[in-house]
Amino acid sequence: MAINGKPRKIDYESWSKTELVKEIRKLEKRKKYGLIWDEDRTKEFFEEEVQKKLPILKEILSKRTGNKNTQDHILIEGDNYHTLSVLNYTHSRKIDVIYIDPPYNTGNNDFIYNDRFVDKEDVYRHSKWLSFMSKRLKLAKNLLKKDGIFFTTIDDNEYAQLKLLCDEVFGEINYIATIIWQKVYSPKNQSKRISVDHEYVLAYTKNIDFVDFNLLPRTEKMNKYYKNPDNDPRGPWASGDLVASEERKKGHYIITGPKGDKFDSPDGKHWAYSEENMKNLLLDNRLWFGKNGTAFPRIKQFLSEVQQGKKPSSIFLHEEAGHSDEGKKELKTFFEQSENLFSTPKPTRLIKQLLRLCMNKDAVVLDFMAGSGTTGHAVLALNQEDKGNRRFILCTNNEGNICTDVCYPRLKKVIGGYVSSKKIKIEPLDGNLRYFKTDFVKSEPTDQNKKNMVEKSTEMLCLKEYCFEKVIEGKQFKIFKNNNGQYLGIIYYFDGIEPFKQEVRKLNQKINTYVFSLSNYVDEDDFSDVDQLVNLKPIPSAILNVYQRIFAYVQTEKLSRKIHP
Repeated sequence: MAINGKPRKIDYESWSKTELVKEIRKLEKRKKYGLIWDEDRTKEFFEEEVQKKLPILKEILSKRTGNKNTQDHILIEGDNYHTLSVLNYTHSRKIDVIYIDPPYNTGNNDFIYNDRFVDKEDVYRHSKWLSFMSKRLKLAKNLLKKDGIFFTTIDDNEYAQLKLLCDEVFGEINYIATIIWQKVYSPKNQSKRISVDHEYVLAYTKNIDFVDFNLLPRTEKMNKYYKNPDNDPRGPWASGDLVASEERKKGHYIITGPKGDKFDSPDGKHWAYSEENMKNLLLDNRLWFGKNGTAFPRIKQFLSEVQQGKKPSSIFLHEEAGHSDEGKKELKTFFEQSENLFSTPKPTRLIKQLLRLCMNKDAVVLDFMAGSGTTGHAVLALNQEDKGNRRFILCTNNEGNICTDVCYPRLKKVIGGYVSSKKIKIEPLDGNLRYFKTDFVKSEPTDQNKKNMVEKSTEMLCLKEYCFEKVIEGKQFKIFKNNNGQYLGIIYYFDGIEPFKQEVRKLNQKINTYVFSLSNYVDEDDFSDVDQLVNLKPIPSAILNVYQRIFAYVQTEKLSRKIHP
């Protein structure tokens, strides 16, 4: 609790001995190194709400857009904690890459906590931000595959705190690097002291033993040094040194040039190749004696033979990864009045550069702070560039109508093609977008509430299995499929088991089958005659078990912590 930005003093003198002992023990358990913040006074509203209701997903069919025969991409409107909770059921250990651009907590109306902007004078400013980030990062980690990668942008306001928090959540050993992104293309002369021209990208992995990065594409700047002045059929080449440092006994011999000139290695150096290998290089026309054939020899290094890529650097220059002004211009192609939407929008080139690092072109990419939808745009653009098959899941709330009026319209235009604000026709990027909203069911574990959850969990299960095309729709059961030939079955009532099995026999396909049960298991005897065709899972217990793990800490804290006014 705080009054006018100042913390309210706790009246320890009014506490009982039991309460004081409990508080002392809690303080003794606190870690001695790392981040410590006041969790008791930075509760979020949802921590009380989840005692009464649990999140589910509802698809808004009217907002579906794109080519239904292509890859399904997902946009979820709702609080990102609720959406991450749902994804902990639908996508546990299924995400390849997470990228987020969180609020930077500058104190300038960029971070909303419990429906209010957090300003610079708020004494709990950093505690609120850390509490907000910690809860979400812990849920996000559960979603990553064992070789999954996590990227987050940040600036100096919270970089130090976020680095420690990520070390705590992902493990210090799983830290990959801090990438410096040059966000401007020229210094800001109006800066008071130093022009801050960069932001950071923190990179972590789920398990450092399993992660590897792609080489990044070679740039035109790297390739421009390769020429072909002698029209060598092997293509462009650059010349390199033939000598190495220090004297070596066998490193001195004579090389004869095409005009009869004799060359020995300079004093204090030696030829980098043995005499026999040097003769082979000469015969293979790999030595260059200059335009006139009389210069000191150098070796020809062919572009076709060098490594076709470069090791990723921890510095992303704006020439390769874009800059914030580029991000603003990209937004303006969709929305003319976009100046005040974001202070530092990320360009698609930055996110594409990060995604290129990841080995899997079929990656599932999550951004649970999606904002204007740049991550989705980057995924679609990169798929077209390298023939990838990546899928995105974007999550954002609708504060200021950011989801309905910015993120969704942008993605719809990118997928369908559009005419920019400058009247330029932009070709479509292939994809199929599905729009979901978070909804809620009562959390009290009554039989009726369990039935209600099952009835409202259809869209969640479709998302979990990526099966959206209805094959059979009834009140007692439903069957869905996808373009890959996978099937999903949902049985809502016990009376639906027999008619469901009849349809299973007709389809003669393996079906992931979710069966309503008031317990934690499905009676397999009911399906013994089709056991080779069904993979049985009880609902809602499978969902509730995940939610219990997520929300149990709220219940524990509520019982064990007591703050006195």
